[in-house]
Amino acid sequence: MSEVYAARRTRLREYCNAGGSAAALVSRPANVRYLAGAAPHGAVLLLGKTEDLLVCAGPTADRPTQERPDEALRVQTLPGVGGGDPAVAAAGLAAHQGADSLAVEEHHLTVARHRALGSVAPGLRLANLGGAVEQLRVVKDEEEISCLRIGAEITDQALGELLESILVGRTERHLALELERRLVDHGADGPAFPTSVATGPNAGRPGHRPTDRRVEEGDFLSVCLGATYRGYRCEIGRTFVIGTAPADWQIELYDLVFAAQRAGRESLVPGAACRDVDRAARQVLDSAGYTEGLTALTGHGVGLEIDEDPQLSPASMGKLDACVPVTVEPGVHLPGRGGVRIDDTLVVRPEADGGPELLTITTKELLAL
Repeated sequence: MSEVYAARRTRLREYCNAGGSAAALVSRPANVRYLAGAAPHGAVLLLGKTEDLLVCAGPTADRPTQERPDEALRVQTLPGVGGGDPAVAAAGLAAHQGADSLAVEEHHLTVARHRALGSVAPGLRLANLGGAVEQLRVVKDEEEISCLRIGAEITDQALGELLESILVGRTERHLALELERRLVDHGADGPAFPTSVATGPNAGRPGHRPTDRRVEEGDFLSVCLGATYRGYRCEIGRTFVIGTAPADWQIELYDLVFAAQRAGRESLVPGAACRDVDRAARQVLDSAGYTEGLTALTGHGVGLEIDEDPQLSPASMGKLDACVPVTVEPGVHLPGRGGVRIDDTLVVRPEADGGPELLTITTKELLAL
């Protein structure tokens, strides 16, 4: 992997040099990890004029093995308890290496921290690196996709085991905690985001936080969870009916959301406009009269963060590339009744390679549990 991290840093350095910056300071943790292989708490990465450094505030010997930084990268630990601010120290090191300009992630720095960088090296011109690293992260290599694939397998396994247990009478909160425990038991670093379990009138509500409501016969049960594996995060969402055969309105709503999700999945081809993927799923729901209350986007990228670019929304301007993992997650929520959400993580692949690769494979059949 050392060559991979070095190649990523080279691409960023070329971007900075083209913009007139001799050095770059990366402070956003996910971006540090992408370029350095690890992101100890508070650490920053300096792409210096003469040497690249991972600057840390304290000892890093207690890092998990999978978070060991690139061996080709020198780690500089600041002395003393606490060690001071690594970003400020890195700015001083950049000036010491002879850089006259430093590109920084203004979207991640506070105003106070930005001022501190300028004060430690007043001769250093600060430029905005913007979202350059985030854009590098959009297209994944096969090692990254492998981590996502394993995370999806863990997620499917945890969800499958829950579906085999008795659910009636248990609370949303209890089921969410059990799912997160199962993710870790099967090898996840932890949950990719707070697990959502929603029952009855809560089902299908986007962003629902589990409550003490108990599962009842006839409920819709919607679940959204994901595993983090070696830092990479995936996502799955499924909806089921509890106990009895689903009612006619539940079958109708489920079939509609399933059709919308299928339309979105089938639109995932290299070169497709992100907003066209959103439109493909959204127009299925719009045509059935569910324009009101739809979520702001149909899906989003995943990777070292659960919500990355690209965004699959009506306002998105970009196009999809091959090897970009995204979610497709349309849903409908009917106030007071509940709703349906179906969510998969897929990787954009060309038709010649079989089309989009589905990572989350738990059945999308409307099961009565």
